[in-house]
Amino acid sequence: MDKQLLAMLVCPLCKGKLAYDREAGELVCRYDGLAYPVNDGIPVMLPDEARAIDVDEKLPPSSGAEG
Repeated sequence: MDKQLLAMLVCPLCKGKLAYDREAGELVCRYDGLAYPVNDGIPVMLPDEARAIDVDEKLPPSSGAEG
């Protein structure tokens, strides 16, 4: 996904930042708990097309530093 496009896109519901999950091919809004699909490089920013994410997916990725 183009970095400039990603920087411009926001969640259509809360207008918050989206995280790109390259592996799943989704743009994730952790606040609303939705993952918007990216089909053939085109983000589908329709709430009706988004899937609800699991509670574990809402958590930001850990930095790996435990202490």
